[in-house]
Amino acid sequence: MAKRIGIEVSVAIGEAVKLANADVIAAYPITPQTHIVEHLAELVADGELDAEYILVESEHSAMSACLGASAVGARTFTATAGQGLELMHEVLYVASSMQLPVVMTVVNRALSSPLSVWSDHSDAMAVRDTGWIQIFVENGQEAIDNVICAFRIAEDQKVLLPVMIHLDGFYLSHMIEPIYIPEQAEVDKFIPPYQHPLPLNPDKPVSMGAFAAPIIYSEVKKAQEVNLTAAKEIILQCWNDFGSFFGRYYSPIECYHCKDASVLLLTVGSFSETAMVAIDKMRKEGRDVGLLKLRLWRPFPFKEIRQAVKNAEVLIILDRALSFGGPGGPVCSEVRSALYSEEKKPKVIGFVGGLGGRDITPAGFEEIVNRGIEISQTGSEQEFEMFGVRE
Repeated sequence: MAKRIGIEVSVAIGEAVKLANADVIAAYPITPQTHIVEHLAELVADGELDAEYILVESEHSAMSACLGASAVGARTFTATAGQGLELMHEVLYVASSMQLPVVMTVVNRALSSPLSVWSDHSDAMAVRDTGWIQIFVENGQEAIDNVICAFRIAEDQKVLLPVMIHLDGFYLSHMIEPIYIPEQAEVDKFIPPYQHPLPLNPDKPVSMGAFAAPIIYSEVKKAQEVNLTAAKEIILQCWNDFGSFFGRYYSPIECYHCKDASVLLLTVGSFSETAMVAIDKMRKEGRDVGLLKLRLWRPFPFKEIRQAVKNAEVLIILDRALSFGGPGGPVCSEVRSALYSEEKKPKVIGFVGGLGGRDITPAGFEEIVNRGIEISQTGSEQEFEMFGVRE
């Protein structure tokens, strides 16, 4: 039976990687993800995890080492944040295009400049199109559950794609929360042994991903897109099976008081729990508001988004990253695109806030909802509004 203990979320993630029996960890420390790989280093050094821990000189090297390990059939893990994710950037495309099922936790951190170690989603949005499966979590329990799910999803023979689990730096990574830690035997039943179908073998040398002439490159990218889109079915099946095993079910979009709501707020990550407090307060006041929490970022849940908002009149979206010179925030842009062809759709109002670790309180979310409704009623054509900026 699972044990419920108070534990730092980063340490709990290390425990989840241990439960998944990772074979290789290659990582480089960067705030605020360092506690994850520090704990894994301790587990390996103490003999609690039988794995190779590769000391590297940068995040670029960490991901490169993960590629080699995964290509020979090792269950592989790494973690990074912010600028470290950016240093990895070019190698991320290689992992996905070569179908190497690396699992990585990204402890989201604002990108420079100015230098910030605090959380927003600018790093996540910068790697949106790298071909990885990407999942956001809002608390520690979701973090360890989805790390465990990530290994099963990534290594499924119908998928073989790398997976990022996004969690907010400090707001989540350094929190001590009560978390259910599964038993080893339970996880062993849930995650089958990893069998790469085409492992590298020095006795049968091959070249992988080295060169493609223009006549074939488009076909390769098309195949990659088809594979990533098709992975959604496996993700949903994995979440359903996880619920059957452990009693906690996950979905691409989670609805909170949505059924009768004419106004919906959409959030991503740990701020969703704060937004729930604001929604509860407004519901007690008799207001028909609800909350949508976006969990699956790639492949994007088009069908679920459309279903969730079909009866709403106003949809207010909070982004924690700014698309400079564009339509405001990347999540709002994606949702607008998903709803473009729908005959019946809500008025979509975008906000960008919480940048560089700036907090948003329940009162702040209430203000966002009120301002979003106000904008929707004026018929304004403005694309988005920055929240919490001092004039």
